[in-house]
Amino acid sequence: MKEYLLNVDPRILELLGPNLYTNIYYVLAELIANAYDADAKNVYIIASMDDIRVEDDGHGMSYEKGEVGHFLNVAGVSRTNEEESFSRSGQRRKMGRKGVGKLAALSVSENVDILTVADGEKSGFVLSRHPENGNKLAAIPDEEIVFEKVESHGSAIVMSNPQYRLHKTIAAVKRNLLKIFPLVDSNFKIHVIRGDEHEIIEDFDRHVMAELGTLITLGDEFAELAGLVPDLYPQKRADLVVASEKKSIPLVLKDNQGSEHEYKLEIVGWIGTYKTTRGRKAEMTDFPDNFISLFANKKMGEFNILPVVGQNKLNEVYVVGQIHVDLFELSELPDMALSNRQGYKSDDPRYIAVLDYVRKELLADILKRREIFTDLGKAKKKQEKQDELKENEEKLKQAIDDFRRKTVEEAALSLVELGAGISKEAIESAISKSLSDQSPNLGLKAIVDSQKKKILISQTYPDKPFADIIYQMLLFNDVPAEDILYTNCDDEICRVPEGRGVYDYLREFFVESYSTQKIYVLFVTSENTKRSWGAITEVGASWITQIDHKIFNIHPFRPEHPLNDEMQWQSTNRDEPTKGELWMIPLNADIFCQKIEAVCDELGYRKKSRADNKVYLV
Repeated sequence: MKEYLLNVDPRILELLGPNLYTNIYYVLAELIANAYDADAKNVYIIASMDDIRVEDDGHGMSYEKGEVGHFLNVAGVSRTNEEESFSRSGQRRKMGRKGVGKLAALSVSENVDILTVADGEKSGFVLSRHPENGNKLAAIPDEEIVFEKVESHGSAIVMSNPQYRLHKTIAAVKRNLLKIFPLVDSNFKIHVIRGDEHEIIEDFDRHVMAELGTLITLGDEFAELAGLVPDLYPQKRADLVVASEKKSIPLVLKDNQGSEHEYKLEIVGWIGTYKTTRGRKAEMTDFPDNFISLFANKKMGEFNILPVVGQNKLNEVYVVGQIHVDLFELSELPDMALSNRQGYKSDDPRYIAVLDYVRKELLADILKRREIFTDLGKAKKKQEKQDELKENEEKLKQAIDDFRRKTVEEAALSLVELGAGISKEAIESAISKSLSDQSPNLGLKAIVDSQKKKILISQTYPDKPFADIIYQMLLFNDVPAEDILYTNCDDEICRVPEGRGVYDYLREFFVESYSTQKIYVLFVTSENTKRSWGAITEVGASWITQIDHKIFNIHPFRPEHPLNDEMQWQSTNRDEPTKGELWMIPLNADIFCQKIEAVCDELGYRKKSRADNKVYLV
């Protein structure tokens, strides 16, 4: 008769069991790690109404060979030197070290069935928070030791009446497991099974890398990940994705015997940023999508150091990374992991060195690349919008040509059918009817008009400070930035598209266009206007095309024809001819606001009150 004696005070189970882990996925990570150390090729997480079962096809444990007894030696250190650091096959570096991970399942259930088979020899017992017979655990008869997936070798942990449940969707379970246990490939697969649903997790790299826009890899082992990131901007690839060498930091540390030695703290892994966070909140999981995890010997030691190394920058919401530092688990050095594998001792010099590197170098580098990615995205959207506008303009031109042709044809046909001697009223009626019949073809005009810039701020670069004030006042009055053309604007969306000349751009969309939507010009005039060929050209163009405009003048310059100098213009003073401070008397401040509001009225924008505008101007 087999006896299962727990080599620890049973009260430890009651104290540690419910409190050791705070999340079921950390528990699963421990059980998966045990399977990995047992050279398993498959781990099965099977969820049912009454229990959660974790099976693996590892070596299993033999009672006769003492392997079960070793398992029951709670808190027995599993490795103290390099020789003990590998699994039985010698192909995998062990993840376990403390010997308390076997208690992980007690965080989920009060009673956990431990089932194992090694070369056909079955063993089973109940691990409980409240053992009835002291150190002696209840045995499970061989006929009741049943597996769902394994046969001659392997183990199963059955957590009955679990206090925690897996996420309601298998996809979310997969995402959670990938975050805390990414070591999956064709040689080590995780199966998630619930009823008829069966999800196999065997490819971490492609799953995550396909969602990234930028990436930095560290070390040769992770360099190939760079090739999995989508190539959205081929010409800027080197600015977005880079494979770097591993980071090496020399440290002097004390080993388990207290002797000092010099070590190399080597940091490998990867850090990247998502292309977008859109849609992620729709499927809430147990872990955030932006994180930087720490791993040692392929096992997660701390899920997220981003709150510690980050600076609460907006772009940090896109950051994701996994940093691997095997020196954290070097057997000859003191164990720095917390007992629940959810963090590291904050005063350990290895931990401090890694945080310092990530904070000052790695995170700063990936955030710079994210800014480049964002700028490229904006430029692409802007170009797509310009291409769409140009395409619609061509469609409008074609529609008008077709309109004219069909109108003439149908009018002529109508006249022929009416015969000779028709009256003037009859001819007008026929043409009018033809025009009405064909007018729907011009519906594209409204689309073209809506896509155009509405306001041009015409200025010279020395007068940019005053032009900036006009620009900010327009924004304050709810004029969208994309409706404004301002060549010296700090905001790219208002500048002429990259590679386009400002005059070609204006001529294409505002002079040669069949659309009647004309741009409204706000002229900033000063002594600099006479010295600027571009400013003079814009004044002449506005006169030829009869474009509406307002004048914001800097004293002592006086606007002249062809500008509408007969209308009142706004006047502002400048202490020095070029760089002096701008100021205006109350009357001119009021006129300034009046003209901004008038532009909003004419173009249909929702303006602010005069009082609000004057306060904002000041």
